[in-house]
Amino acid sequence: MLRTLCVLVFALPTLVPAACADEPVRVDLDAEYTNEFHVINAQPVRHPSSQLEEQAYRPDSLTLAADRDATDVILRRSDALLAHIKTLRDAPDLEKLQSRLDGLRPRVEKTDVNDKDARLALFKEVAAVRREITLSNPLLDFSKIFFVKSHLSRSSHSCDQYFGKNARPGGTVCVLSDAFGDRPQLRDLLADSVVRNGRLKGQKLDTGSFRSPELSFDGKEILFAYTECRGRDWSPESSFHVFRANVDGSNLTQLTDGSWNDFDPCWLPNGRIVFVSERRGGFGRCHPRPVPTYTLFSMNRDGGDIVPLSYHETNEWHPSVNNSGMIVYTRWDYIDRGDCIAHHPWITFPDGRDPRAIHGNFPTSRRARPDQETDIRAIPGSALYVATASGHHRQAFGSFVVFDPRVEDDGAMGPVKRLTPNEGFPEVERGGHVFGTAWPLSEDYFLCVCAPRQLTPVEEPVELDQRGRRRRSRASISHGIYVLDSFGNRELIYRDKEVASLGPIPLRARPCPPVIPHATDVGRPETKGPEPAKMPENAAGTVLCMNVYDSTKPWPEGTKIKALRVVQVYPKATFRVNQPDMGIASESLARGVLGEAPVEEDGSVRFTVPAGKPIYFQALDENGMAIQSMQSATYVHPGEKLTCQGCHEPKHRAIGRPTSLPLAMKSEARALTPGPEGSWPLTFPRLVQPVLDGKCVDCHAKEETAPDLSGTVATWKRPGYGGGNKSWSASYIALTTGGFVEGSPRKGFAFGFSARPPERTPTKTTPGEFGARVSKLCELLAKGHYDVKLTPEELKRIILWIDCNSNFYGAHHDLEKQAAGEVVLPSIE
Repeated sequence: MLRTLCVLVFALPTLVPAACADEPVRVDLDAEYTNEFHVINAQPVRHPSSQLEEQAYRPDSLTLAADRDATDVILRRSDALLAHIKTLRDAPDLEKLQSRLDGLRPRVEKTDVNDKDARLALFKEVAAVRREITLSNPLLDFSKIFFVKSHLSRSSHSCDQYFGKNARPGGTVCVLSDAFGDRPQLRDLLADSVVRNGRLKGQKLDTGSFRSPELSFDGKEILFAYTECRGRDWSPESSFHVFRANVDGSNLTQLTDGSWNDFDPCWLPNGRIVFVSERRGGFGRCHPRPVPTYTLFSMNRDGGDIVPLSYHETNEWHPSVNNSGMIVYTRWDYIDRGDCIAHHPWITFPDGRDPRAIHGNFPTSRRARPDQETDIRAIPGSALYVATASGHHRQAFGSFVVFDPRVEDDGAMGPVKRLTPNEGFPEVERGGHVFGTAWPLSEDYFLCVCAPRQLTPVEEPVELDQRGRRRRSRASISHGIYVLDSFGNRELIYRDKEVASLGPIPLRARPCPPVIPHATDVGRPETKGPEPAKMPENAAGTVLCMNVYDSTKPWPEGTKIKALRVVQVYPKATFRVNQPDMGIASESLARGVLGEAPVEEDGSVRFTVPAGKPIYFQALDENGMAIQSMQSATYVHPGEKLTCQGCHEPKHRAIGRPTSLPLAMKSEARALTPGPEGSWPLTFPRLVQPVLDGKCVDCHAKEETAPDLSGTVATWKRPGYGGGNKSWSASYIALTTGGFVEGSPRKGFAFGFSARPPERTPTKTTPGEFGARVSKLCELLAKGHYDVKLTPEELKRIILWIDCNSNFYGAHHDLEKQAAGEVVLPSIE
């Protein structure tokens, strides 16, 4: 039996949650179709040779050269939709709908395209048939949709959107029943619920804001994030916290609390909950305001045994579980490279082991692909994923893409197809906040939210600016729930005029992915107790690289790798960009060298590293110079055994079976050989200045024109973003400003990767073409500088400093002590 939704006008109160319970739902389809007609007519025609057609998931979703107007487009797309639904298992008999569509075809062909009123009327007739086709889809075999209603954040930024202090009160947790039938109704699940525990015990959640709905695999429990929208910034009252309830709203339980934001909860197959939290500490490096870093954590279903899954130093978003039981999420990566270049899909085990980029981490340029891919979901029964292509300085809305991790990453759009190609990517293509929170039903059908561009008048008061001129307004429609298909069609199911709908999920049980065995010493599913887990003392893990020579980029001819250098990066402990300036390169990370491990003759290396530290690796030649640097980060959990094939080995090539056991596996994992004094934390006054004091300062002091290489604190003003007076030593200023090209891997006296490089700068180093190997200072010392004779230890200090981005400070505080050569440990490791 075909399902229809006969509705005419909006009639939903929105800010009083109790009024939503069992309210009949009405949507204005006439206004919806009228606007869709104008939006399609405004879309440019795509020719078969266009790049956009090559990138489209399905060409039907485009406006093609043969289409005269929107009515031609909707008829063609409806044909494609009907033909596809016929191929689905349990598809109903669609012959009547086929006949109705065929009956409209002659009229569409004959009606003058310049007669806009007639064409619009025909468009609506086709749309009515299309709606019946859409709702006949056997994949819509559920009647209830679970979602939240929430005003969008006051801040249009990918980080700030999840701070409770930016949330606007209003909304609730809802279920839409008979969603595709004749009498849909909306119920507020929390209308009669009170919190049963914690700080909000006995209270209703009726004054704040909601985010991040999640449904358990058995369809019996829900998770969501809620903030009270009151109190001072980053207080318990102004932060998001995670809540759990039964699917009917009963047993409402607060799982997290505190002066930090916890959100994006997700059920794991083993019964634990992964979520995103600020509780580890640290701030973003590129902001002029406080932007705490948030990363992946997990906890028991009762909120106990909270453990970090990630020790990354920059933000992470939107964990979900793929079909294999792994966690997929979005990670922001900018270690020694551009700050807006990589916010793309990552994957990790449910216990946090072995985080790896899926694709997009090293684009050829920022504009080569979406600026950011968020809200990633695995498509059922498929290897594909759907995601929202959003912007770094935007919220998590934009255009939809589908990506295939089996396709080799070309640094551009190789693995990625545009599901909604007529909506550009935000920021890099100036697209809007149109689509969001896709829930895949198959490779071609999705629940989602959408706020279509409004090209028809809407009822709203006229706003005038201070001079009495009409104020330009953005689209004045909220995000509603839609059924979207890959052929370019979308059908409105529900919209509240005043507040956005977010995260629609079919309210039913779904297959639970396999449980992957736990393999670290903390955060086990069987752990009991409310207290957060503590890192075991001296906790460590092991790292094994099978063959460091196996790399995506060729090594310089004759390369012999002798060791791996392990560098720890420290989360930023101050909130304002470049305050303090860690070094000459903008937004550089504080860091310290944990040590080196020797590489065996066959390229294998195995060593132990402290657990819970964000680290990266550098491959060293026989002179101790870095040939390649990771420009990303990893970490180990207590007891973890992390294995790599090579240094960023090609992911889409079969690994040959080794003819013999790698040499590094024939003995115990090695302990790292610590670096020289001043390398942990790495500071110029402790690492390099002693060399200058012993071999350079006296001679330079005798020459009037020679640079001052003393350790005397001086100032230098660098213009640009975050510029100001830099309190560094005279020697540091001399060595880093002469011939230095910030942010570009070119020869300079020192060397540094900036977070604000020129657009043309590569996003990934070429082996042998960065750091000390191309530094003019090292070149000068190698050729001989007067009668200066450096010992191997002294030369190593200079090489180490340049390879590690030529920083001055090693911590974000006690700057005077660091400049004076005192040991200052980082406040956050």
